[in-house]
Amino acid sequence: MSTISILRAGPQTTIQDWPGRIRYWHVGVPPSGPMDDLSFRLANIAVGNAEGAPGLECTLVGPQLQFDADTVVAVTGAPVSLTVSGRSVPQWVPITLEAGEILDIGAVGVVGMRVYVAVAGGIDAELYLESRSTFTLGKFGGKDGRALTDGDTLATTPTAPAGVARRILGDEKPALTNNWHLAVTVGPHSAPEFFTPEDIDDLYNTPYEVHFNSDRTGVRLVGPQPRWARNDGGEAGLHPSNIHDTAYSVGALDFTGDTPILLGPDGPSLGGFVCPVTVTTAERWKLGQLKPGDTVQFVPVRAAEVASVASFGVHRRAGFSTVISAGTDLDDGVLGGSTTADGTTKVTYRRSGDDNILVEYGDMSLDLALRARVHALAERIDAERPPGLITLTPGIRSLQIKVDPTVMRQSTLLEWLTECEAQLPSASELVVPSRTVHLPLSWDDPATREAIERYMLGVRSDAPWCPWNIEFIRRMNGLDSVDDVHRIVYDAEYLVLGLGDVYLGAPVAVPLDPRHRLITTKYNPARTWTPENAVGIGGAYMCIYGMEGPGGYQFVGRTTQVWNHRHPLRAAGFEPEHPWLLRFFDKISWYPVSADELLDLRADMAAGRGTVEISDGTFSLAEHQRFLDDNAGGITADRSAMEAARAIERQRWSDGGEFATKTGKVA
Repeated sequence: MSTISILRAGPQTTIQDWPGRIRYWHVGVPPSGPMDDLSFRLANIAVGNAEGAPGLECTLVGPQLQFDADTVVAVTGAPVSLTVSGRSVPQWVPITLEAGEILDIGAVGVVGMRVYVAVAGGIDAELYLESRSTFTLGKFGGKDGRALTDGDTLATTPTAPAGVARRILGDEKPALTNNWHLAVTVGPHSAPEFFTPEDIDDLYNTPYEVHFNSDRTGVRLVGPQPRWARNDGGEAGLHPSNIHDTAYSVGALDFTGDTPILLGPDGPSLGGFVCPVTVTTAERWKLGQLKPGDTVQFVPVRAAEVASVASFGVHRRAGFSTVISAGTDLDDGVLGGSTTADGTTKVTYRRSGDDNILVEYGDMSLDLALRARVHALAERIDAERPPGLITLTPGIRSLQIKVDPTVMRQSTLLEWLTECEAQLPSASELVVPSRTVHLPLSWDDPATREAIERYMLGVRSDAPWCPWNIEFIRRMNGLDSVDDVHRIVYDAEYLVLGLGDVYLGAPVAVPLDPRHRLITTKYNPARTWTPENAVGIGGAYMCIYGMEGPGGYQFVGRTTQVWNHRHPLRAAGFEPEHPWLLRFFDKISWYPVSADELLDLRADMAAGRGTVEISDGTFSLAEHQRFLDDNAGGITADRSAMEAARAIERQRWSDGGEFATKTGKVA
């Protein structure tokens, strides 16, 4: 084991490993890991390490490192000036440093964005949720969950490299450019259901520009505004980009309103926006080298013919800046369809990249029976765990199955899923454990007010939901006063249908009583900052934000932590084996506290001395259906009045030009 002294850290240098934290997508933990996984893995190969050994990712400007023992390193990625104690050395080759020598990595030049450093044996860091990768937004992994700073010290692992150091060959090196081609597969949500055919033509034939407001969570693009195939998202929101929350894939092109964002390795696992195409696994390395001002051309390819992420050299074709395609799949991203065994519900299988299938049940509506189907399928798959299965991520009416495409091909997975579906029990039989979790809610909390003010100053001041989200919710639902919004939120009991909606165990939950379902739309464009544990409503759903970050739900207040940042130290309410508080099918019930009281409660939770009142119980779909039947008259009347109010609001938006197609490009 040797020590590395960080003489100069650079603006954003972090420890990453590959493939990262890949088994926690279902609770909102992103994989993290290197954004350009190809350059990272090649750096490790150059020094003889395993491909995934922990190394450094450096953004824009590299670090200055001093080693206290003889060491072998390699530097890959974007072209940079590189010296060892003042003498120039090349990238992409193993470099031997003697004890005390200094490796100085300069600034990235005209092309590329990130540089990678591998050290023989790998860099030592604490293992957190099966990975050493840094997730700075979540404040875990790597060096204390943060980017390196001047004066830090790191240690190498005591394990000797498993392989032999070697030079990286020319056909293995990725080709960097300012005008990128990205190979994409169609789906999961494309034309003609969500986008028009003309939208998809624009997508494939228009160079998009990389926006300066891009990072590891996603690469924001500037391009043509979609025409959209739908007027709105129904119960999911007023904008046609809105859908009932579903799992995302890394590399998906996510339209948050009219703004396209390529989701990165620190991006969200769950959300309520459509994604028409997904970058193939072998091409996702390019996201890490996209620089503001670069152009991106999407090239459709057939999923069955994409390169393997495991390959290097000519088979990977990373050394070519253009993508050669024999055409796209002509299925609009829909791999197939069937019906449930009882013949009552349609099942749609959607392509979500070459490494995921998204299974959707029923029509685009909020129906707890559909979530029951999702649960039954997830239970069946988890019980059998076929080779290559990585994660199962449930949404409101969908289940995303992520596999290793080098182990299980998408066609094989589709055939197996169809067989599973034919053997599932009726959804009406669902009875699951369902705890009631009592949480404090500071109504219209000052932190959420600050977030709205920031949005108005830095993003958009003329949005219909500004300056007060709660008034917007009142108007959207035809209520007499904001006091009615207050009453409904506190009276409601929210059933948790998904976790990780905007990260780290954040629940997406729906009121069990449809009369409590306040429906709103999401911010367009999204906020760039949301306070940790803000509570918002988007579509018909309530969410608690697990951490600071972007967001789009309409604020109603703020609560205490739903993620134990002290994990693996114990905290009240949190189970010792994992850091998330809530479970699928939990019920959330609010009680009122003042803003000052909430700050005290949050401090107690952060210190590990807080308490959470939790009571055990069950949720029965049959019992819930009886409740709906017994109260059908009142539910129908209330929902009709709310829908009429939304129609008025939508017309108001239309008259104000909110839905008008803008000329030129939008970001």
